[in-house]
Order: sequence, then C-alpha cells, then structure tokens
Amino acid sequence: MVTQKANRTKNQIIHILEQLTSDYQTTKSERQEIAAKFPATNEEFSVLEEVELLTVNIRGYASQIQVKGEIKNQQQAADNLNHLRVFDVPAVAQFYFGSNGEYQSMKAYLEMLDYLRLLILEYLSLSAMSSR
Repeated sequence: MVTQKANRTKNQIIHILEQLTSDYQTTKSERQEIAAKFPATNEEFSVLEEVELLTVNIRGYASQIQVKGEIKNQQQAADNLNHLRVFDVPAVAQFYFGSNGEYQSMKAYLEMLDYLRLLILEYLSLSAMSSR
C-alpha cells in the first residue's frame, strides 16, 4: 500500500516537474517586467534571483526522484525542503502578496513550485516508511 502511494506520488512529481518546465517558458514576458519592477537591493537578492534559487533546489530533488527513484541523504533533503518554503522568502512573499492581480503566470508558477516541494516531502516520508 505504501509502495503504491509512493509510486503515485513519484508520478505526480514527474508530471509537475514537466509542467513547471513548460510554465516557466510562459512566464518570460512577466519575468522581464518583474526584473525591471523588482530589482535587487544591496542586502537582498531580487525576486527573480530568489525564484531561481528555489527552482534549482526544488527541481533538483525532483529530478533525482525522476531519474533514480530516490534522493540520497533523505533526512538532509527533507530538512532542506522544510526550510525552502517558497512563501517564507521575504522578497517572494512581498512580490506574491503585494502585486494585486498582476503577474498571474508567475504566481501560478510559484504555487506549483511550492506544491512540488510538498510532494517531494511526501515522497520522502513514504519512502522512509516503505524501507522500514
């Protein structure tokens, strides 16, 4: 039962990973506007830089699951993913909640990215249960 759920979750991860690749392409014009409207400050990365960092980390874990069916150092990965909450990043939260009705494609991308993070955490939990 746990193995079946883990396999379904893995399939969802692969599907969302592919969807994110496609969705990222559709945000190109919005990303250009965002870059101009939300530049980096001396103390912080720009919104887009923060999104890139989140994307690389979260998609990296998802790619490992897609290719290998597992993530090495699962506990470390789970700890990292628990700290990579998309909407806890100040620049991202300010952008997401402060741009009324604008940038819907980019906002949808951020929501999907955070959903992928949660799916990976679920997969890690199921993997740990099935290996006991």
